[in-house]
Amino acid sequence: MTRNTSQTVIAVDGPAAAGKGTLSRQLASHYGLNHLDTGLTYRATAKALLDRGLPLDDEELAADVALGLDLGHLDRAVLSAHEIGEAASKVAVMPKVRRALVEAQRAFAATAPGAVLDGRDIGTVVCPQALIKFYVTASPEVRARRRHDEIRASGASSDLEGILADIVKRDARDSERADSPLRPAADAHLLDTTKMSIETAFEAARILVDAALER
Repeated sequence: MTRNTSQTVIAVDGPAAAGKGTLSRQLASHYGLNHLDTGLTYRATAKALLDRGLPLDDEELAADVALGLDLGHLDRAVLSAHEIGEAASKVAVMPKVRRALVEAQRAFAATAPGAVLDGRDIGTVVCPQALIKFYVTASPEVRARRRHDEIRASGASSDLEGILADIVKRDARDSERADSPLRPAADAHLLDTTKMSIETAFEAARILVDAALER
C-alpha cells in the first residue's frame, strides 16, 4: 500500500552507540525520506572553522559559520575524524551555535518529502511536532562493546574500558547540560536495543511508523 509521507518527520533520539544512527538510515531508506545525523552538523561547523584557520572559541563567528552550512551534503567519513570530534565538543556547548543549528535542522526537516533526524534533542527541541518519536538506548556496557568492535573492525586498536568510561562520562554530560539535555520526549517510543538486533529494532519501529502514517 502506498503511504503519503509528504512532510513526514521521524525523530530518533538516544545516547551514543545505542543504534539510533543505523535505525534512522534504515527508516529513511524504507520510507524514501531524507536523513540527517544532527551530531554531524556540529562536526561540520568545527571542520569549517578549522579549514579556514578560524578560532574555535569565538561564539559569534562559529554561529555565522553554522548558518552557512549545507546540511544536505555532510560527509560522515570525513567528519568522523578524531580531531574534528575534539573541535566539535568545543563549539557544541555554545548557545548561539546550538540555536543556529537547530534552525537549520528544522529547515532540513521541513523540506519535502520529509526526514528522519537523529540526535539527542530532536523530539524535545528540534522537532517536537514530529509524526513519531523514538528514544533508542542500550546499557553502557553493550554500547561500549559495540563501539569497541566497530573500531577493531576498522583495523585500529581499541581500549574497551576506556570507551566505557568515555560513554558514561558523555552520558552524564549530555543528560545534565542546561541547554537541550538528553532525555526522552514524553511521547517517545522506547527501543532498548541491549538485547535487540538492528533488524528487530527496525521491524518494531516500522510497525509503529506504519500505524502513525495510517492514522
